[in-house]
Amino acid sequence: MVGYGFMGAAHSVGWRQAPRVFDMPEDVEMAVVVGRDPDAVARDAAHWGWAESATDWREVVARDDIDIVDIVTPGGSHAEIAIAALEAGKHVPCEKPLANSVEDAGAMADAAARASAHGVRALVGFTYRRVPAVTLLRDLIAEGRIGRVQQVRAAYRQDWLVDPAMPLAWRLQKEHAGSGALGDIGAHLIDMTRFVTGQSIDAVSGSLDTIVTRRPLQGSGSGLSGVAAEGFGEVTVDDVAIFTGRLADGALASFEATRFATGRKNALTIEVSGDAGALAFDLERLNELQYYDRAAPEGVQGFTTILVTEPSHPYVSAWWPAGHMLGYEHGFVHQAKDLVEAIVAGTDPHPSFADGLAVQRVLDAVERSAEHDSAWIAVGSPARHESEASNRNE
Repeated sequence: MVGYGFMGAAHSVGWRQAPRVFDMPEDVEMAVVVGRDPDAVARDAAHWGWAESATDWREVVARDDIDIVDIVTPGGSHAEIAIAALEAGKHVPCEKPLANSVEDAGAMADAAARASAHGVRALVGFTYRRVPAVTLLRDLIAEGRIGRVQQVRAAYRQDWLVDPAMPLAWRLQKEHAGSGALGDIGAHLIDMTRFVTGQSIDAVSGSLDTIVTRRPLQGSGSGLSGVAAEGFGEVTVDDVAIFTGRLADGALASFEATRFATGRKNALTIEVSGDAGALAFDLERLNELQYYDRAAPEGVQGFTTILVTEPSHPYVSAWWPAGHMLGYEHGFVHQAKDLVEAIVAGTDPHPSFADGLAVQRVLDAVERSAEHDSAWIAVGSPARHESEASNRNE
């Protein structure tokens, strides 16, 4: 695993638990975790159960005893590490968003396609796909339970940046994060909408805002917390992203990604309305799915709560008796299981690097729309770097 910290902890739990909970076709050895600070990465290796630690990812990728390279670093480094690992014949799960630009994401998708021809697999970590209730939501739409999709409403709201004294973490610097709330949590909304509806997002109109433009420099920190140091720095990403999307079949979708929703800690919600019913999910109640059936008798119509803990529900049979809840970390366990099964079966897991590229194109189109007074932008139109190259050539 290259990187550690918050996502490293989540992935470590996934790798450690998957072989113990699921009857997997191959065992998994947590061999080595890589980080720049030798003391810090050694502590994390011991804490999370990795056999050893290292500081040079290139040396680790070249090792013959490494089969999988799990990337949990900031987005700016994803492309270099992933492409090198794939070309070395290593299977690669990579945290989302796939990259910080369409250009890098495209290079990664191309590398994954070449590697796939030689039996090497790649996956981008949109882990919420593997929350049992979200997988069930997808399955019910595919079965036609809500009929034709007519509208989608999706939001991801957090409040960890409301305090202006919160230090300038890497997630607030464009060179490391690519974008702010848009790429960090808005990417989840885009992928989840594509996943549950089975449709692409073909055009967008969006607005971005940065509410706190200067913050104290960060002295130390991990995850969504930190300790300030001396001095201030510029926030170079968005704090809030609000945009509208047009799905492939013409339906409208609305999206809100914000880290300034006071009182909301990790509120990812999606509601899909169809001509025969509706489905709604809330990550803060991740064992539940709301279902409305228009075919029910008029006197008893209403949203029904499905408790997604039955053995018949996706992934659940390996866990606890009905009614015993799952949590945030279980999606990472399911991801590890699915990846190993795909490697052994010789199939490409989902979401693929091509899926990650599709999300990156939507993110890019939202940014370009915001730069042009929220004009509608076709997601298939040339990305920013391609447009700039064309202008230079002209």
